[in-house]
Amino acid sequence: MPVDHREKAFEEEIEYSLLNDGGYIKADPANFDREHCLDSTVLIPFIKETQPKEWQYLESSIKANAETVLLDDLCKTMNSQGSLNVLRHGFKCYGKLFRVAYFAPASGMNPDLKKAYDANRLNVTRQLHYSTTGEQSIDLLLSLNGIPIATAELKNPMSGQNVDNARYQYMHDRDPREKIFEFKKRTLVHFAVDPDLAYMTTQLKGESTYFLPFNKGNGTGAGNPENPEGYKTSYLWEQIWQRDSFLDILARFLHLETIERTIGGKIIRRETMIFPRYHQLDSVRKLEAHTQADGPGTNYLIQHSAGSGKSNSIGWLSHRLASLHDQQDEKIFDSVVVITDRLVLDRQLQDTIYQFEHKQGVVEKIDEQTKSTQLANALQKGVPII
Repeated sequence: MPVDHREKAFEEEIEYSLLNDGGYIKADPANFDREHCLDSTVLIPFIKETQPKEWQYLESSIKANAETVLLDDLCKTMNSQGSLNVLRHGFKCYGKLFRVAYFAPASGMNPDLKKAYDANRLNVTRQLHYSTTGEQSIDLLLSLNGIPIATAELKNPMSGQNVDNARYQYMHDRDPREKIFEFKKRTLVHFAVDPDLAYMTTQLKGESTYFLPFNKGNGTGAGNPENPEGYKTSYLWEQIWQRDSFLDILARFLHLETIERTIGGKIIRRETMIFPRYHQLDSVRKLEAHTQADGPGTNYLIQHSAGSGKSNSIGWLSHRLASLHDQQDEKIFDSVVVITDRLVLDRQLQDTIYQFEHKQGVVEKIDEQTKSTQLANALQKGVPII
């Protein structure tokens, strides 16, 4: 649909903030490869800069077809394993591991890793035509090193539309079968935004699409507080989408949850992409920052209402505290122990925390069936999360 000039002004202000204060670079929508659903003009230079030896090997092995082969292998891996997995762990091409992003470690960053981290290119693209079958466009696309990671539909009540229209647009005008919207294969989250409210979803399913609020809360109720310096939702692009913040979310918050159930003798697997809500990000980051500054020994009481994602908040916090280092780069905790007296929550917490980290020995489950010596041994060994 035609973009109202007032809606365009809202879009321009968000773009201006991302480019000037958010650490983003403006991308040309004409460079977007609709077939591969990425921007190779950003991706290939990133790989050449950060992995010159691997690129040189690839070029010497397959000559002029290096870019084509690399893009094909990358897309095959993203289509089978998902873009989040590839962003975190890379992909194989001609026997070599190629990284498409570098994230900050929990402890001190050595010069080589800092150089690679600084080389990450976060791009913002406006009015992106994404389809291979038509000229539909999305208001805003956020990309990391040429790989699309988030979309946004923006509405301004001054043009007669609000966030509800943005949600409707995702549900009725955005085909989930388009590569850019296919679950977990490219973009990982979609935002519906107006000057007052924001919502998000991690999977488009037509009319069944479920949006969660991504608002700060307004005193004792829903929504957002007044912002004397601008839009009520400016925290979204000024804080959440800001370069270091968004890279941190991609590296250590986003989670592909897998639940398996046996129905009629068949194992049914359901996958859900978990993107933290605002209150979850806010509470976990505040607790981490305060603990890093003040050290252990402080008690905190965190208010969470029913259905607010307590298990995920506890899971994220546990992992971040387990790898937390102080200003001298010394580990703060030997072990993080998670205790609950609710059996249902205990099992849920165990499953959540265990799924967040698959490395052997990071998480040890202790329940009523476990011998007391197992808990003692886990504490003595310094198992990161118990």
